[in-house]
Amino acid sequence: MKILFFRHGLTAGNLEKRYIGRTDEPLCAEGMAQLKTMKLPQCETVVCSPMKRCIQTAEILFPNRKYIIENELRECDFGDFEGKNYIELSNDTYYQKWIDSGGSLPFPNGEAPLGFRRRCAEAFEDTIKNCADSASIAFVVHGGTIMSILEKFAVPHGDYFDFQCENGHGYLCDWDGNTLIITEKI
Repeated sequence: MKILFFRHGLTAGNLEKRYIGRTDEPLCAEGMAQLKTMKLPQCETVVCSPMKRCIQTAEILFPNRKYIIENELRECDFGDFEGKNYIELSNDTYYQKWIDSGGSLPFPNGEAPLGFRRRCAEAFEDTIKNCADSASIAFVVHGGTIMSILEKFAVPHGDYFDFQCENGHGYLCDWDGNTLIITEKI
């Protein structure tokens, strides 16, 4: 099975380097313009996070196509960091502890990173089982979602942060039923 993981287009929060997780922010004009220039392989099935930025991205990239909404593929809840950028958080002692931990501490009043990663990996597995008859699936999701899935399933194995990708980019993979073999970075 061919799998395309595609990170949603730019939002205003992305341009300002803000932690945007549970905030249902739309694409900005620059993000929409960038996506309209993209040429991606067409996929039989399109799966989206429920967030507006992902749905808008899917509508631009795969027009007139139905898509499946998978709630568990939404971005991480950044808790007290939500909507803020590193400059605004620079004097926050917990933020510094979180940075020093390599991002392993839970977000205050938000989601624990390991729980988030597990949620995304399980949602991917469930979606693959439910779409087993598809020859190709496009996942239009978030950067953290992609990183979580590839950390668990990609060969060769990499750490979570090894799979970062910019907005409006992603990975094309082959799925053999157990592992994701990255064939192209888009």
